[in-house]
Amino acid sequence: MSAIAQEVETQPACWRLAAQVAVTLRDELGAPGQRVAVAGCGTSLYVARAFAALREASGRGETDAFPASEFPSARRYDRLVAISRSGTTTEVVQLLERLDRAPRTVVTADAGSPAASLAEAPIVLDFADERSVVQTRFATSALALLRASLGPEHEEDLGRAIADAERALTQPLEPDPTRFEHAVFLGHGWTVGVAEEAALKLREATRTYSEAYPAMEYRHGPISLAGERSLVWILGSPDPAVADDAAATGATVRVASLDPMAELVLVHRMAIALAAFKGLDPDHPVHLTRSV
Repeated sequence: MSAIAQEVETQPACWRLAAQVAVTLRDELGAPGQRVAVAGCGTSLYVARAFAALREASGRGETDAFPASEFPSARRYDRLVAISRSGTTTEVVQLLERLDRAPRTVVTADAGSPAASLAEAPIVLDFADERSVVQTRFATSALALLRASLGPEHEEDLGRAIADAERALTQPLEPDPTRFEHAVFLGHGWTVGVAEEAALKLREATRTYSEAYPAMEYRHGPISLAGERSLVWILGSPDPAVADDAAATGATVRVASLDPMAELVLVHRMAIALAAFKGLDPDHPVHLTRSV
């Protein structure tokens, strides 16, 4: 069994542990009303975007997400939250080194990493660290932590997500991923970040052409690429007509029935299956390393 397959199976247990960590936090992720910036690269950026949307929607305060390399240093924030599995991500470390006006929190899997040493408040999810280059359980565990930190309502949502993830690990993979050459993931609100992460997983692990958009943007151009070999996976949409429009192209459409994080577990399983079908190593994608 590949490392990624083993790591995917541990996600519900890791989410429970992440929720326990969240209970111990105070203002490390931003006190209510504070203006917070969240930064990361690649997968961590998409987790940051999901958290930013969730935090604002929950009324906790203005929250912006940025690629670490594009952080607007002239803006004032009450706290910076940086996400880096390895804690060695070049752009994240450089951002932490140059930005000293606001308290800095780092969510990482390595307490001894450079990023952790540059933070006043490191949050270490070492139980979610991974051997695979492709991130699965660290990213979802970080998002579980961030969701649980937003209060009791979100803790309850996370409980349902964990139950859904356990179902996602055992239910049949439908549709068959080997039928498709092109995948599109659509989201709304915080699930736009989840959609972006889902598309990245297929690109990394299977070299499949995959895209992600806010659901209502899909009809404004990108739908022109859809066809019989396309899979359109809707994680969230304010308008059910988007699914009808996608189906009219001949594409196969899946509308999420589980919590969006549990749907991402299904995407992970799909990526593993599709990589095996293509004869690829999902632990070590071409041109990628565990940290840059």
